[in-house]
Amino acid sequence: MLSAWNPSRRRLLGAGAAAAVVATVALAPRSQAAPLLPVCSPRYQGYRDEDRAQPYAHYMAATTRPAPQVVQEAFTAPPLAAAAIPVFDGLTTDLGPEGYSAVETGYGRTDDGVLFVAVKTDMPRVTAAMWDWWFGWHSSESARYKLWHPDAHLYASLRTDTTNASGPDKAKYVGNISYVDENIGPKLQQLGIEFRDPIAHGFTVPADQTIVFGRVGSSIAPVDLGWLAHQVRPVPGGAEMRSRFYLNLRGLHLPNVEQAYCAVQRGASVDPTDLVLGLDVAQNLLMHCGQEMNHLAGFLPELHAEFSV
Repeated sequence: MLSAWNPSRRRLLGAGAAAAVVATVALAPRSQAAPLLPVCSPRYQGYRDEDRAQPYAHYMAATTRPAPQVVQEAFTAPPLAAAAIPVFDGLTTDLGPEGYSAVETGYGRTDDGVLFVAVKTDMPRVTAAMWDWWFGWHSSESARYKLWHPDAHLYASLRTDTTNASGPDKAKYVGNISYVDENIGPKLQQLGIEFRDPIAHGFTVPADQTIVFGRVGSSIAPVDLGWLAHQVRPVPGGAEMRSRFYLNLRGLHLPNVEQAYCAVQRGASVDPTDLVLGLDVAQNLLMHCGQEMNHLAGFLPELHAEFSV
């Protein structure tokens, strides 16, 4: 079973590097003495002068807003008991159109090593449609991605830039892959997030709600690490987001040769545990999610009104 597969990081990175080299060489024209290497964009902290020339620069904050109090309390509290963690197979019910789960904010680890994170964020003036637009708009430029969490977001790109494509906003990110470098607590994570159709995976999504559902994997090794889901549904005065992460649910994917190469060129994470995630990652992800969702929700209505047309 892939969910129980737990190879060493060295073996995973070796497999990813081998696949990248083989694929690159195989795709190169036979007349070429060596494969052409992609031009890679840098990873960097904060904003650069060219970022501040962007038309959305007035939304660039020096630091990220604090997480809501309930998230801060959950961060300092003990982790959830394993028996209290909802099972992954019940996620489509947990994030149903109505009602709440027994756990809306917290983190923990099951007896078989699966990490769980839940965060509920209240978002005055925000709608589900604004979040569908955001996920279709932000990953094409690192500076846009940094708007979400200026302290921890370092790099973003897309497998296919569909930002200016015609059609509904959800179609601009479902089926696409966002490649990001971000700090989760003190650890650099280099991730590829493949966004899936939530309805095809069994979620019920009314027209005034959305669910952003994704498979989270390494951008270097051909290994999937888990799943994320963000449900946004209307409440009086705005919306609420109910976020869920299940990590250490592993699988395999074909590596993106160019993205893997560039991730290594930017400086790959050297922590030997970054593909076998510990409880500290769940705790730090709880805080990270609480910060970024609360931060962006504060100006998302204005950003959407200005740039969604």
